[in-house]
Amino acid sequence: MLPDEKPDPRQIEIYRRMPPEKRWELAEQLYWTARELKASALRAEHPDWTEAQVAAEVRRLFLHART
Repeated sequence: MLPDEKPDPRQIEIYRRMPPEKRWELAEQLYWTARELKASALRAEHPDWTEAQVAAEVRRLFLHART
């Protein structure tokens, strides 16, 4: 999150009231969406790569990701 970005208090409250399994489901959806977006970016950057190469690079990047 950028320093000038702050979550809306209403959004925070919605997440707090959510059951843990729903929060987990949303987190999992976010994770897989991030992987799909990274794969799309890699395909655009490397149009000559096979799907296997794209998948391997996505795995490698997510395995070694740091925050």
